[in-house]
Amino acid sequence: MTLMHLARAERADLLEFLSGLTPQQWDAPTLCEGWRVRDVVAHMISYEVLRGREIFRRLARGRFRLARTNALGVAEMREAGPDELLALLEQRLEPSGLTTGFGCRVALLDAVIHQQDVRRPLGAPRTIPPERLLPALSFARFAPPIGAFWRARGLRLVATDLGWSSGRGPEVHGPGEALLMAIAGRRGVVEELTGPGQPTLAARTA
Repeated sequence: MTLMHLARAERADLLEFLSGLTPQQWDAPTLCEGWRVRDVVAHMISYEVLRGREIFRRLARGRFRLARTNALGVAEMREAGPDELLALLEQRLEPSGLTTGFGCRVALLDAVIHQQDVRRPLGAPRTIPPERLLPALSFARFAPPIGAFWRARGLRLVATDLGWSSGRGPEVHGPGEALLMAIAGRRGVVEELTGPGQPTLAARTA
């Protein structure tokens, strides 16, 4: 199965999950600071419609700072309701444009992390299929936008449920999903990890 297929499957799972949420849950907070569930979905959709010059224009409007640029995309869709967001996500299950970067690793990583951003605060855990989680973990360490390289530098990450490890230094042990979310900077996750390198990673995500 190609990375394109894996990314599409991850988005399809997210669509199915979102379809069962209540109106109150759509307005619930997520692990993305300041963003509700609807804002996370709007963010994901907002990049799918951009091409070439449009990407540059949004970056320029955001002063080439990722947080500002992301906020612009969310603001443009702030009035979209759950039904509209679900319809737009369904139309964009197949990654396109910017998200197809690095052989669709961008789309896969984005979908895996953001689905967990939504699920964790809602108390809706899941088992991420290993064939999706493994490439997401491997790519996350070197994907500039999430800053995982700096959080994980000098550490050896060991996924106890996947037979995966990466890096050199004091070890940090735990489930692959928790490792991914911790190096992506999500607060409250690093406590699920153990090992001599855990305090260092905790300090970098505080």
